[in-house]
Amino acid sequence: RIVGTYGYMSPEYAMRGHFSMKSDVYSFGILILEVISGKKISSSYHIDDDSSNLVTHAWRLWRNGSPLELVDPTIEER
Repeated sequence: RIVGTYGYMSPEYAMRGHFSMKSDVYSFGILILEVISGKKISSSYHIDDDSSNLVTHAWRLWRNGSPLELVDPTIEER
């Protein structure tokens, strides 16, 4: 039986029930994305009639060479 909060579970665990240390690393990464972006994992992004979640949005920004666009503007550089 698979238990946990869906957005924080690694895809391997959510789909096949395979748990490893990588699952914890994935969950921690999601938490870091939320802190940096100021958005919840369940937030939706609508770009060019394409809807995605925080992870997909972060990967899209990474592939486009603009990952810093993910950073919440209220976080100041110090």
